[in-house]
Amino acid sequence: MLTIARPAPIRSPLLEAGRDKGIVHGFFTRQGGVSEGIYRGLNVGAGSHDEPQNVTENRRRVAQSLGVRPEHLLTVHQVHSPDVVTVTAPFPDERPKADAMVTRTPGIALGALSADCGPVLFADPEARVIGSAHAGWRGAISGVLENTIDAMIALGADRSRIVAVLGPTIGPENYEVGPEFFAEFVARDAAYEQYFRASRRENYKMFDLWSFIIDRLKASGVKTDALGQCTYADEAQFFSYRRATHRGEADYGRQISAIAIVE
Repeated sequence: MLTIARPAPIRSPLLEAGRDKGIVHGFFTRQGGVSEGIYRGLNVGAGSHDEPQNVTENRRRVAQSLGVRPEHLLTVHQVHSPDVVTVTAPFPDERPKADAMVTRTPGIALGALSADCGPVLFADPEARVIGSAHAGWRGAISGVLENTIDAMIALGADRSRIVAVLGPTIGPENYEVGPEFFAEFVARDAAYEQYFRASRRENYKMFDLWSFIIDRLKASGVKTDALGQCTYADEAQFFSYRRATHRGEADYGRQISAIAIVE
């Protein structure tokens, strides 16, 4: 009898504590999907050049794992912005351009796609308000994390009860940036220099996106944790835009981190 591999998402103890309030989540890896080649596994990126039917099946498997209908697994058209969408139902037409979502509607799963950027899942289990955010450096520095928290509070969440967990993200040992990147950061705030260290290449720096995201979340007054998983370093589990670029590959897959309220 043929055994079909199932997704095996990573769970955060901090978020898992909300399961008795109907909060379910998963930081999905590339395990348990049907895509092949450079997209091998659970590629859920509709913007990739993978076979559409494979992406659809992979998303169905993610939705099933969370206990929601496939059409209720929502992702936005991510554009590295600070913009947040408040969701009450599946999008009627095309996906809005934004980088975060919040809801208090049961049966809706909010997903953040990533392939090096930081996926962050949020929950206030008592208020049954959840959020997801795609936080690359542009989104993080322009306020997508803080805006997600504010949008949750507008739905009835309490800042002191919100928990936020950073999922698989490119780690500080693998995120090399050029002098223009460094200059832009320190021009905004000289204190941001703490997130950089010297690279082996002259004039280049290694950037710690993990700490940058976590520190912004902590400064926002929410309880915070991180999985500490590097997308670039762990090819067996994660897609990585930067790894694909370094290899000269034509495209790359995307994994999803998602959270839902179920009855």
